Amino acid sequence: MKTKREIRREVLAIRDALSEKERRMGSLKVADRIIGHQWFYQAEHLLVFVSYGSEIDTTEIVEEALRKGKKVYVPKVEGDVMHFYRIGGLSELAEGYKGILEPTGQSEKYDEKARLAKGERVLMIMPGAAFDMLRNRIGYGKGFTINIYRIKKICRFTPSVSALPVRWWRRL
Repeated sequence: MKTKREIRREVLAIRDALSEKERRMGSLKVADRIIGHQWFYQAEHLLVFVSYGSEIDTTEIVEEALRKGKKVYVPKVEGDVMHFYRIGGLSELAEGYKGILEPTGQSEKYDEKARLAKGERVLMIMPGAAFDMLRNRIGYGKGFTINIYRIKKICRFTPSVSALPVRWWRRL
């Protein structure tokens, strides 16, 4: 089996080679599937990445969530940890880690334990370099700490592979 590094390199090369038109069409398909999904409608809180490089464009998803009155949180890298902060619009973001748009960190910080204790419905949309059919994910290799009990993906615009090299605890 290939290493995570090899898989990441190959899959990102495929994604980076997509034309602007292919990327735009893929982004629209993903946005339609997410916005039209019951998880999106039922969610009170949305944790979502801000597009960077050849990733899908999440602008439409963020704007629709805000229009629907959802609480939207986007990531900010602080040291070796990624925290999510609430935003009221994309205009509140500034260039941060590796040139990625991030919140300033002055707004409400997402508190996972409090949300889970209250039983609030949260949808997280995560980026990744590669996914397999068992919902395993390879990120970009930095290993930021994001406490997630289970990741469910309702769509992807990343080439999938048959299997990823993961440790058993990553399957939870």
